Amino acid sequence: MENVRITGPDLDQRATLERARGRMVVGAFLFICLFSVLALKLVWATIVAPIHPSAAQIAAMTPKLSVTPPPPGRADIMDRNGTILAVSLPGASLYANPQQVSDPEAAATMLANALPGANSAWLAHEMGVGVAPNKRKEFAYLDRLLTPQEELAVNSLGIPGIYFENREERHYPDGDLAAHILGGVNVDSTGLAGVEKYFNKRLTTVQQPLQLSIDAGIQSIVHDELASAVKEFQAPGACAIVMNIHTGEVLAMVSLPDYDVNDYRDTSPNDQFDRCVNGLYEPGSVFKLQTISMALDSGIVHWWDYFDTTHPLRIGRFEITDFEPAHTWMAIPQILNVSSNIGASRIATILGPKIEQAWYEKQGFFKPLNIQLPGPPLPLFPSKSNWGLAATMTVSFGAGIAISPLQLVTATVPILNGGIRYSATLLKVDPNGPQPQGVRIMQQSTSEIMRKLMTNVVLFGTGQYAAVPGYVVGGKTGTAQVVGPNGRYLLHTNNASFMAAFPMQDPQYVVYVLVMQPKPDATTHGFTTGGYIAAPTVSRIITRMGPMLGIMPSSGDELAKLDAQWTVPLNPSPPQGQRALGPDDPLPPDANAFAYELMGKKPPVAAVEARPVGDAKVRPAASKGRKPLHGGVMAPISPMLSNHMTERDTGNEQG
Repeated sequence: MENVRITGPDLDQRATLERARGRMVVGAFLFICLFSVLALKLVWATIVAPIHPSAAQIAAMTPKLSVTPPPPGRADIMDRNGTILAVSLPGASLYANPQQVSDPEAAATMLANALPGANSAWLAHEMGVGVAPNKRKEFAYLDRLLTPQEELAVNSLGIPGIYFENREERHYPDGDLAAHILGGVNVDSTGLAGVEKYFNKRLTTVQQPLQLSIDAGIQSIVHDELASAVKEFQAPGACAIVMNIHTGEVLAMVSLPDYDVNDYRDTSPNDQFDRCVNGLYEPGSVFKLQTISMALDSGIVHWWDYFDTTHPLRIGRFEITDFEPAHTWMAIPQILNVSSNIGASRIATILGPKIEQAWYEKQGFFKPLNIQLPGPPLPLFPSKSNWGLAATMTVSFGAGIAISPLQLVTATVPILNGGIRYSATLLKVDPNGPQPQGVRIMQQSTSEIMRKLMTNVVLFGTGQYAAVPGYVVGGKTGTAQVVGPNGRYLLHTNNASFMAAFPMQDPQYVVYVLVMQPKPDATTHGFTTGGYIAAPTVSRIITRMGPMLGIMPSSGDELAKLDAQWTVPLNPSPPQGQRALGPDDPLPPDANAFAYELMGKKPPVAAVEARPVGDAKVRPAASKGRKPLHGGVMAPISPMLSNHMTERDTGNEQG
């Protein structure tokens, strides 16, 4: 047995430990009670009887947010099939706070190495080199259009005082496709031209893409073929248009030269000029479609009437002649077929200026074109109050009046679609939505006979090079003299054009090509007429675009039947019971006084009273150059030339 000795200090130590243990037990019990009470209180306050915060407490804790949403980005622009033509993508601008740049010269050197093409001296100047930091400006743009690679390169430099600003950058994926339609924007993505300018507010306030009537595929075809013609004939400019004749939708519109829309701000004014919309040109013999339509629709003239084209028409010392004189009496089908200026002039004098002006008014030739582009110009035409014999005759074959190509195409639509004029539009028409409301300007019967006359021109006349295998194509050639800087017509210089439609048994589209001041080559036999220059380009365009638009070619007996159905005899006989104008009966009873004056005969009293009061006599030309036949007409041939008063001393218009 072992004996343990317990001393007094040991007993005291044990007593102390027992007291401490007791206190800990009491403390633990008290904490348990306290937390139990808190737990019960929490359950009561949150579950059994929760206390809701007051409205003032909620308002005090709610963050203050702006109720104005951020402005939307610029909406996309797409073609009728959803192809993106213009899109805004994230980008960055580079700017500096010069007061925070410690060494502007060193910073400029570093930035110039990171930014291709940057000017180190200019960057240093913008950042205040040589100026005390506290006297420098606080903000300076260094580059407004950084690429992602450039942004990364600058960011890696870590230069104090150099910052990035987030921005949107406008991109045009197809470069020069539809350049003049799209227009362009400035560095802040504000529209400067084209639909970008016309629809600037809509593009910046509505996020839904703007859908144009343009078909990117057709636009590309037209651009390629027109560019080939410009290159082949060394032309300084050209334009081409494709329009739906049942809606007025523009499917393609090309003006050359053009530009890459991404580089709009660096493009020359000549390239920016839209020859389809803003250019004013004498239309030439294409305008005979208007004259013949006007005559047939008036009821005064019929398509089986014959007119004296045996000799040039003399007005004082001036003559109106034909490119290939026939020296015979021609009916209207042949007049259009060979593009006779003499025949068109005879017809116009029978109608007179009142009918002529009323027709042009309906066709919109006396006011700017209504189109969704900035600033279409006012056409140029003779004074209405002084529209004399010379003006009546020369305007009939497209001289002495200057209109834009798009205006001319818009006015051709009713000739093809049954007589309804639609406003040209660059916006897609929803086939399932409201359709455009046109205005009837001619009888359907007039349109039907005009379609046959136009088919004649391609099958048998001056437009044979516009023929397309498998399609019934109709059209009209145009060759107009060009006004030079001195206001006189340039010798041996023409604008060549062709107006076409297809398929003529059920016309859907009109195609117009204008090649400006072409030079002849072996394929044109030395000529620069619309039939040799523009018609082949139209043929190639229709060949490529027809199947794309779902218009398949016909063949064999079907095509021959259609050709026969949509033509008329070139030397027709009048229907039974009808009379035809001709050598023994040259004028209808209600012919204007001008027709009698042209024949050197005294007009009936009624015709004299119909003559305009302001008719002016023609003054002969000087011996040098080409001088006026009628006044008040300006026909600029390019945006680089001033407008000039122009008149004609000869009507030697080529078909």
